This record gives sequence, structure tokens and C-alpha cells, in this order.
Amino acid sequence: MALEAETKSIVKQFEYTDDDVNQAVKEFLRQMSEGLGKDGTSMSQIPTYVTGVPNGTEKGLYMAVDLGGTNFRVCSVKLNGGGTFNITSDKVAVPKALMVAKTAEELFAFLALQIKKFLEKHHGDHFEQHIRRRMTVSSPDGFRDEHAFRMGFTFSFPVQQMGINKGTLIRWTKGFDIPDAVGKDVCALLQSEIDKLHLPVKVAALVNDTVGTLMAHSYGAPGSNGAVLGAIFGTGTNGAYVEKMSKLKKPVVGEYDASTGEMVINTEWGSFDNQLNVLPNTPWDIALDKQSVNPGLQMYEKRVSGMFLGEILRLAINDLMKNPDISFFKDENSSTNDLRSTTDIAEASGVYKMWGVDSAILSVAAGDHTPGLSLLRKGLDDTLHIHAAALEDAQSFKAIADAIGRRAARLSAVAIAAVILQTGKLSDPELKGEPIDVGVDGSLVEHYPYFREMIHEALRIVDGIGEEGAKRIRIGLAEDGSGVGAALIALVAAGMEKNASNADYLGELRSGAKAAAASEDNEKATSD
Repeated sequence: MALEAETKSIVKQFEYTDDDVNQAVKEFLRQMSEGLGKDGTSMSQIPTYVTGVPNGTEKGLYMAVDLGGTNFRVCSVKLNGGGTFNITSDKVAVPKALMVAKTAEELFAFLALQIKKFLEKHHGDHFEQHIRRRMTVSSPDGFRDEHAFRMGFTFSFPVQQMGINKGTLIRWTKGFDIPDAVGKDVCALLQSEIDKLHLPVKVAALVNDTVGTLMAHSYGAPGSNGAVLGAIFGTGTNGAYVEKMSKLKKPVVGEYDASTGEMVINTEWGSFDNQLNVLPNTPWDIALDKQSVNPGLQMYEKRVSGMFLGEILRLAINDLMKNPDISFFKDENSSTNDLRSTTDIAEASGVYKMWGVDSAILSVAAGDHTPGLSLLRKGLDDTLHIHAAALEDAQSFKAIADAIGRRAARLSAVAIAAVILQTGKLSDPELKGEPIDVGVDGSLVEHYPYFREMIHEALRIVDGIGEEGAKRIRIGLAEDGSGVGAALIALVAAGMEKNASNADYLGELRSGAKAAAASEDNEKATSD
């Protein structure tokens, strides 16, 4: 009974009530607005220079590359229209020596070489024949550029973006350290090496993974309005959404297409409420933050994402294990264990090591509804080397794990609800009650049982959404945001590029015509 009572006490500390959710949604909206107005706020609200989302009718062949860490992925995506596509991709490990190369040229030359190999392997005809189209008045650059693949570049490192295909590297993370590249335009670095190899490829867009998720789901979503939000709930968490330019008060430097009146915003919501105005803060959240590499930062992410949930669980169960008045994962003798065996924890168990509990065990716990929790007990044995756990121990473990997972889902709902309210889509009369599509990606929404259902449950109690609004919110997995999404952003960029060049060229023609007419008039006047 002591274990059951102590477990309930811990579970209660992870409760996130309906009132808590509503308070957090209001604060999220406030911090979103703050980030749209100025830099240096908790939520950065970064302009992405992407000013439109697809509707599923788009067609064409585009490329995408993804440097997300130790691997480099090269894809070609054939958009068939009707929201369908075919994707071809290759992946290669980045040599460790190149992750700390002396010059940026060494790394980016390697990346360009992988693009060349991919083209030779999968697109030999296109590679060999640089098809040139006749120059026309409407498209003067056609003979130079239209044969080239437009490519989206997913670059998962901090950059200061200055255009749809311009962004300078702020700093390296994930084991990379090439000082020579810091402060340089990563798209230009890659394009320079592509050009040295004479490849028919143009780096058209710099892509954030959340923006890719938004674009991929917009293309594949069954609705006609595209998705309003792309969100990652996995190892980390972040979201990107479509915002009205009229609400973006801070200056947007660089070039973008203003004709749509909208821009996709990268929220960087992992840092929502670093001040802890509304976020929960249990003793285990506090302990995790202190031992993290960035204390006081990414406070929302530390309560929501898969990187941290396992550690929160580890800290909580460790407190139970250390309690001398509680029998938890220990037996006096085998007679007290329903397995007729004594529970034993190996010295090398992850429960004794910082970050030693993988968040996957929360998914195992959430999905086990067997009377004897046999799946969970096997998981404890296999992954944490907790051998012959008693049923009551597994029940306590599951109750705490479920409470942590449920809190993460309800906190995830806070971000989704706030963004939907910010867009005003639920009350837009033009949508006539149509579904509001949200694209999600990541291990939590893919593999944690009932995670999306728990999000929906929380959405129903949010002021301004309610039961009827929640019915319209459709949360679907976005298929391959880093591949399909990056290719779609390249498509958008190609359209912007064409509009700009056409406008410039036609403008020059008109200016030339006016100048010629004026010159002719002057000549007439002089001769008269």
C-alpha cells in the first residue's frame, strides 16, 4: 500500500489540468505575438521567406538534400499531382574527418560529389543532356536555367536566414566544427561546389525540417486549403505555421514574394516560456534542467520531447528506489514476488546512469494492457536489466510513465491550439466548416500509443476551440518532410524566381521601350 500511495503522489505532480492547458494557450499566444514584434524573445518566430504552401496539384521533378547530422541524404521527388509523389533517395555517412575539416570547401565538395553520384546513378539521361529551351520574351533565362534541377537544402544547424535560398551559419552543433564556415552562406557554399562539377542543379531553397513537414502535409492533405501547421514531436519539438504578413511587425530583411500576403513562420517553440510563467515544474523537471547542457533554455522542449521524457522518468523512479520505506524493484525474498523470484537490477542498468533510460520504454508501458504487464516487464528486463520485476513494481512504473507521457501530449496540444487560434482559421467564414489540417512528424506522434488521441482530448477543452472546433482539426502524419517538403519548397522558390525574372525582364523591356520612345520624340523635336 505504501508503494501505491507514493506512486499516486508522484503521478499527481505530473497532472496538467484543463485550467492549466487554457492558461498555457493564452501565454503561448502572447509569446507568439511578442516574437512577431521583435527579436530576442523566448519564441523567435523566424521568417522563413516561404510565402505559399502547395495544394496537392503541383507536378514536376525536384531534388532535396538533407544534412541533419552524421548522414547526408540525397533525394529526387517526382510530384504527380493529386497529392501523390514518387521518391528516390540515397544516404551516405559523413566522414568524421570532414565534420571537423579545416575548410568549408572540403565538406561541401564532398556533399556536391554525392549529388553527382546520385544524378549519375538515378538520372543519367538528365545528367548527360542539359536540355536547353529557346529563349522567349516571357522567360529570358530559360535557355540557361530551365534544364537545371531545383533543389531544396535541409540544413539542420542554426542559420540566420536572409532569403529563401540564403542563410549564414551561426554555429555548428551535433559534432561538427568547421570554423571556416561560420558566418558564410551555406547555400552559396554548396552551389559553388556544385558548379565546379558542372552539375545541372540549382540550390533553390534553404529548408527547416518543420517547414518541410508543413509543406509535405499540405501537398498530401485531402483538403483543398493546405495545412496551417507543421510540427515535430520527436527527439525535439518545433513548429512552423502560415502567418499573415500584416501580423509580422519586425523587419524582414532580404527578398521575398509579398504578393500572397502570407509567410511561413518557424516558431522555435522549444523555448516557449523559458520564464516558467505557466509550464509545470516538478522536482524532476528541475533536476533534469540543472544537469542539461543548456540550463534555463528550451524549457518547453524539456517537458515534451523524446530526448528528455526518459530522463524525467528515470529521476522519478530513482526517488522511489531510494525511499527506505518503500519496496520498489526489491524483494526481501522470492515469496513476495508474483514471479516467485527475487527482483534484481544489474549494476550496468540505465536507471543508475544520467540519460540512461530511453524514452521508448514509455511507449512500451503505454501500449501494455495485459493483466500481468508482461510486455512491460519483458521491456524492463531487456532494456534496463531490471530482472524479474514484480507486478506491483511494473504497475507503479507504468503509472508514472503514463503520467509523464500524458502531460507531454497535453503540452503538445497547447502549441497546436495556440497556433490554430492565431491563424483564425476556425472562425474564417470562407472555409465554411472545412477541416483544419495539421501535419506532424516525429517518434512521439508515430510510436507512442494514443499520443494524438490525448492531444485531441486536450484540444476539446481549449477556450475558442471546444468540441465542435476540435472535430475540424485533423492531425495527420506528414510523409517525409525532409525529402518531399524540401522538394516542394524548391518548387515554390522556382515559381518565385520565375516571377521575379519575368517581372525584371518585362520591366526592362518596358523601360527600354519608354526610353526609345522618348529618344524618338526628342529627335523629332530637335529636327523640327
